Amino acid sequence: MVARVSTVAFQGIQTLDVDVQVQTSAGLPTFTIVGLADKAVGESRERVRGALHAMGLALPNKRITVNLAPADLLKEGSHFDLPIAIGLLAAMEVLPMDEIGAYMALGELALDGGLARVAGVLPAAIHANASGLGLICPGVQGPEAAWAGEVGVLAPPNLLALINHFKGTQVLSPPEATFTDDAPRYPDVADIKGQETAKRAVEIAAAGGHNLLMVGPPGAGKSMLAARLPGLLPPLDASEILEISMIRSLAGELDDGGLNRNRPFRDPHHSASVPALIGGGRRVRPGEVSLSHLGVLFLDELPEFQRAALEALRQPLETGRATVARANAHVTYPARIQLVAAMNPCRCGYLDNPAAACSKAPKCAEDYQSRISGPLFDRIDLHVDVPAVNPADLDLPPAAESSADIAARVARARETQKARYRKLGGDSPVRTNSDADGRLLDDVAKPGADGRKLLVEAADRLGLSARGFHRVLRVARTLADLDGAAPENAKIGRLHIAEALSYRRIQPGKSAILMGLDRQAS
Repeated sequence: MVARVSTVAFQGIQTLDVDVQVQTSAGLPTFTIVGLADKAVGESRERVRGALHAMGLALPNKRITVNLAPADLLKEGSHFDLPIAIGLLAAMEVLPMDEIGAYMALGELALDGGLARVAGVLPAAIHANASGLGLICPGVQGPEAAWAGEVGVLAPPNLLALINHFKGTQVLSPPEATFTDDAPRYPDVADIKGQETAKRAVEIAAAGGHNLLMVGPPGAGKSMLAARLPGLLPPLDASEILEISMIRSLAGELDDGGLNRNRPFRDPHHSASVPALIGGGRRVRPGEVSLSHLGVLFLDELPEFQRAALEALRQPLETGRATVARANAHVTYPARIQLVAAMNPCRCGYLDNPAAACSKAPKCAEDYQSRISGPLFDRIDLHVDVPAVNPADLDLPPAAESSADIAARVARARETQKARYRKLGGDSPVRTNSDADGRLLDDVAKPGADGRKLLVEAADRLGLSARGFHRVLRVARTLADLDGAAPENAKIGRLHIAEALSYRRIQPGKSAILMGLDRQAS
């Protein structure tokens, strides 16, 4: 007798069908799992044996063969426990074979028959819904699966409850889709005293989705500014919440089975490796760039990160996706992030303070900042200096402008961009000015004659690359949006170009503000 149960395997965010075939036949009592299974899947034998024993059932005194088809697809993870157990129970005629064929299953078994959480329930539920099947998953993850739509979800707390449900002695209630939070909560910009220039740069970054680099001494407030950026961004819509939650589900980071409405904010330590930052490892898990998809990736002490890890960021920043190539797999995760980085001007951090700077200044600053390559610098739209806070500023009352005030301006600018790109781009994935490129950028970022002349002259004197030239235009477009310029083909002013240029650096360690640029703009 052969029983069949549907389940899934994962390659990045791609969900692949796996057919679990369980056969019991005459022969020496053995329990064999075939089909390119990894160690975690091979250990399912003992977990299934222990779970059945806890319910007073014994394995049949026969040869048991479990085939995971297709055989050439690598099967990884403990979520194969539940479909193997269900298939075995169907082969033993404990569960009705025709009824389990209408479901897809995944879950990890405990030795007492309980079901433990596994990664990937949400994408599996969406895939089951598209395939016209129901889903059986651990009880704690029922609310997560319920977000997939009309899919019929069975979320038993243990294997016995599932058997009783199919026997008709117990009815499993359908789980309800829930959020894990009441409302997103972020720290307020009003907590930061002084640093008006840096606050302006953070607002521009939020309005246009631009990457931002802050350079300043220790204690100047760089980390505080970065932590407040998510609170300035528009709320996530339903499709974005689902998009982010699928990645979190694959990483096993959805708590209590509910979805989270907060913008991702990830701040990995500077000791993070390339797989930790970009993704990879033995099972090619999503990295920090994917876990911060549609949110903020904050890299503090930027020069202290491994050079290879920083250089690996170049592709995700340019394409919005992280691709991990292996000999047996080619996995891609979405990674449309907003990079916010912070760094000291030199190793000691007190380059501009003669009383505290080390004896190697200014040579130490050039060596320290040159750890960041020119191509990576070129991909950061906004470079802002964050000086030490004046003690007099610390004694001032809280700032009158809160995050809500800035977020309102950002929301208006984002709505302007949304309307513009919906009309010009059609089904284009462009969401903000930072995504615009090519002919689309030429259509939306046309400076007036004075602004173009200033940009061309400054680009020549600064030695801007083509990428840097276009990034200045993107920032200028955002500045015009914040000023309330008309959304369709509005000319970018000379002052917008001048301010955008003031946020560029020629190269690591050198300011991009040239003498006379501000005078020309005025």
